[in-house]
Amino acid sequence: MIGVLAAALLFGTTGTAKALGPEEASALSVGVARMVIGGAGLALIAFVLEARHARTAQRPRPPVTARPVLLMIATGVAISVYQPLFFLGTQLNGVAVSTVIALGSAPVLAGILEWAVTRRLPSRVWIAATAAASAGVALLGIGGGAGTGGVDPVGLLGAVGAGAAFAVIANAQRRLLDEGWDPFTVVGAMGAGSAILCAAAIPFVDLSWLGAPGGWPTALWLGLATISVAYVLFTWGLQGLTAATAATLTLGEPLTAALLGVGVLGEQLSALAFAGLAVLAGGLIALAWGSRRPRDPLPYAVEA
Repeated sequence: MIGVLAAALLFGTTGTAKALGPEEASALSVGVARMVIGGAGLALIAFVLEARHARTAQRPRPPVTARPVLLMIATGVAISVYQPLFFLGTQLNGVAVSTVIALGSAPVLAGILEWAVTRRLPSRVWIAATAAASAGVALLGIGGGAGTGGVDPVGLLGAVGAGAAFAVIANAQRRLLDEGWDPFTVVGAMGAGSAILCAAAIPFVDLSWLGAPGGWPTALWLGLATISVAYVLFTWGLQGLTAATAATLTLGEPLTAALLGVGVLGEQLSALAFAGLAVLAGGLIALAWGSRRPRDPLPYAVEA
């Protein structure tokens, strides 16, 4: 649980780091640079850790079949798609509101996807905590920024799309871990796949902003801190949690992003939005307290 929460704090700096970077950097180009750097770093760190772990592990590795390969490819594609969608949302609706919408939709989508795949109902604790957290997200979305014209629909779609991509990552990684794959192999494959995929897009995006003041520091932070380190922590923490619970814990990201948006970027939130932050924090606390239980609930009985 601690690993997932620590990852969420790093994830939460993403929008602020992008906003403090060069203004000419587009959402697509930042996403490409972030994943080439971060994905490569993630693969390197994860495979080194996996090699060390393999020397002491007693259990054999599971066989390489089409299913795990496809799941690993899915995580690489999902994290690559997440990048431009997320930055599109922050560009149109601001860091605080867009990050809340993106990660606020993730636990609901992750829970639905997990139920569809495994036929397991999320725990009552997850349902109650996610309901509270989602209510906080709704208040933030409705409250938005004080004096703004509301949420841009294109930015909203981008943010929700990013949340769906994150839900796919959480569920695919959970399935791989359930099948016996080493967590660092899982996250390393995601990093390598995303780095290769985004490297292929380099000729088609403008990366001249890297040479501007703050260009490389922005790219390195976004890549190494919010991808390489954060996803190693996330996958390590995921070992003891359901995908739905992990996705709900990552609501610490929009909480962090909202606070940074207000405190660092000077974004304004209404009183309703601040109430949403309080409700969201309450949901996270409830989930953290109640997650000290066996990871998977029993499958529910299917009526004939």
